[in-house]
Amino acid sequence: MSQTSANSARNRSVLIITVLALGLYLLVRALPTGTNLNHMDFRTEGKGALEFCDANNPQFIPVVQVRSPVVLGLKAATAVAPDQPVVMTLTLQTASGKPIAPEDLVLAHTRKLHLLIVDPTLEDYQHLHPEPGKRPGEWVFTFTPQRAGIYRIFADFTPVATVRGLYGVVELTVPGSVARLARSPNLTYTVGEFEFSLAAAQNFRARQPIDLRFRVNRRGGGSMQLQPVMGAFAHLVAFDEGRSGFAHLHPAQADLKQALDSVTPELTFKLTIPQPGRYVIWSQVMIAGREIFAPFWIDVLP
Repeated sequence: MSQTSANSARNRSVLIITVLALGLYLLVRALPTGTNLNHMDFRTEGKGALEFCDANNPQFIPVVQVRSPVVLGLKAATAVAPDQPVVMTLTLQTASGKPIAPEDLVLAHTRKLHLLIVDPTLEDYQHLHPEPGKRPGEWVFTFTPQRAGIYRIFADFTPVATVRGLYGVVELTVPGSVARLARSPNLTYTVGEFEFSLAAAQNFRARQPIDLRFRVNRRGGGSMQLQPVMGAFAHLVAFDEGRSGFAHLHPAQADLKQALDSVTPELTFKLTIPQPGRYVIWSQVMIAGREIFAPFWIDVLP
């Protein structure tokens, strides 16, 4: 075979492979995903738009200050009051009014929809998971507020159409007088027999990545075992004092088969906070089948 014929045959092979690959790509794109929503349903153009978030680069998300491509609504089945459980129905829609149903979301840390709920004092933080309601776009959960005031409910979810994290926010008013509490920075907190601590490799400074070390130990000594909660050994959630947004953090130790130290389990996290000020970082762990929350108050320097 001449050199010209060999080059021609090679070019034909490349062309055939390219056409087949393109055809396969178009076929995969055309396959049903179970969702009627697409990437453009979650786009918001212009200044102040909420960008898709990268779970591998955890940062503080100013949800309240930006325009989200989703709209949240909230309705209580009965009157809302402190220390009284109430059934809530959350509606989740795109900005154009399309309902966001279970088939429109992917599993992220074992759940399709996470609600991060916090009161004005930042003393009552709850992490809840709604279940699908009767109609598309409806999500139902039971909530027991511990305090009065305007709660902010942040929704954390990942659309099938984008496979990138998105957020939204809605508010709930709990009647009663709002307590005003003065808080000082603290990096240790005790719940029952367990002591929680948080340490940073450097000072907390705005716009600088922070390496965090989270530890748990039993007061008086003794062993324990951190059990998985939502697919991780622990979760950290940071709020600013004004509750403009949050950061949801997961530990670098992602392999649940790799056992932690049974006396003082330790986990590491990364966080970037854009603005100086007072923040609270809530930790959530599971020990002996019991979910335990512990807060750490920090001052972030300029």
